Amino acid sequence: MSRYRGPRLRVVRRLGELPGLTSKTSKNQSRPGQHGIAPRKLSQYGVRLQEKQKIRFHYGITESQLIRYVRFARKLKGSTGEILLQLLEMRLDNIVFRLGFAPTMSAARQLIRHGHLQLNGKKATIPSYQCKPSDKIEIVDKKATRALVTQNLDVASNRRTVPSFLTLDKSNFRGTVNRLIDRVNVGLALNELLIVEYYSRKV
Repeated sequence: MSRYRGPRLRVVRRLGELPGLTSKTSKNQSRPGQHGIAPRKLSQYGVRLQEKQKIRFHYGITESQLIRYVRFARKLKGSTGEILLQLLEMRLDNIVFRLGFAPTMSAARQLIRHGHLQLNGKKATIPSYQCKPSDKIEIVDKKATRALVTQNLDVASNRRTVPSFLTLDKSNFRGTVNRLIDRVNVGLALNELLIVEYYSRKV
């Protein structure tokens, strides 16, 4: 499946809060569709599918990308679910989003793709790059870019805080990765074990 291009609030009403997908909130809290108001009991498969969809929409990745991350996480020592979340959280586009440089994950990818960022002093254009401790992310010295990022930072400061595994130098438009993220600092409420179970028979 390709990246989702449809109405984002519709997804939020179905899956719950997804800060990486959209910063908007819907006035209507019921599920989308004709029978959205009626109560619904999900099957065990439906619950696992819903958790999987949360991770896909929040991080803005395709199904094939998520499958590759799950396969890679299984090869590493430790809890597959926590390693999966760590891999997704340490992506460059997510770090840019968590620092507040961009309002959503797609906006963060656009900043990176268009060459508005430097990683450790060098131009970075790969959103999926796996950041490491001591990496430094900086906005390029362009007036229009910094004006946009300043606006994004002001909005982000009112909505969310910078997690402890990152340090933000707002005046210099610079962020630093202090350490690998732990489960407590993950920016999405979900059960990663259900995602691992969902893919247990698929990959």
